[in-house]
Amino acid sequence: MSLPLIALIIAAGFAAIHLFAGRLRFLETTPRSAYLSAAGGIAVAYVFLHLLPELFEHRATFVEHLRLAEDNAETLLFSLALTGLVIFYGVERAILAHGPERIETIEEPEPSAMFWFHIAAFGIYNFLIGYLLSERAEEASRELVLYAIAMGVHFVTNDHGLRMHHQCLYDRYARWVLAAAVLAGTVVGAILPVGPEALAMLFALLGGGVILNVLKEELPAERESRFWPFALATLAYALLLAAL
Repeated sequence: MSLPLIALIIAAGFAAIHLFAGRLRFLETTPRSAYLSAAGGIAVAYVFLHLLPELFEHRATFVEHLRLAEDNAETLLFSLALTGLVIFYGVERAILAHGPERIETIEEPEPSAMFWFHIAAFGIYNFLIGYLLSERAEEASRELVLYAIAMGVHFVTNDHGLRMHHQCLYDRYARWVLAAAVLAGTVVGAILPVGPEALAMLFALLGGGVILNVLKEELPAERESRFWPFALATLAYALLLAAL
């Protein structure tokens, strides 16, 4: 299929978040910026009230194409969502065990193997979000707008967490990799679309990944996260989803 112009514009916007979000200095506060907590709430609301219920509707696809019983189809879908969560939990534990990047000199630091592992994992994650953007672009504009808002604010949260961990290495290398990954995913999604059953699996993996990546930014005590901005943004976006 061809790449809709709106999908390319949104993908460029996603890439711009990675390239320029570092200039939003007001996010770099302790306690955690209310804007970041609110962004996390929007992404979580989208996953629980839109993405996961949509997965539930894909049971028929699995029953028809994979010849599974309805109960088995549900189990497979939500097992994939759980897999996405576990994969990114494993990535996070590996990074925490390695410790933060230590920039001890004014000389240009060399990125470590763990740095590239971390950025590669999020590169794949960004590629998947871009890939699924192409699929959303073929649906109603409402679906595309909801996806774009939720993933856009989610990228702001992810970008902030990665920049805080990797410091100047993020700006020098990682932001370019992540921006390119989401653009590449969007283009590949338009050129090489997959069947409905594979699409449902990819959305399930993404849902689990989003849940973990939001909560791991909000829950650590040192973040001093803000409950009310998170809760109110979750409620507001949930009401928007219900209204639409």
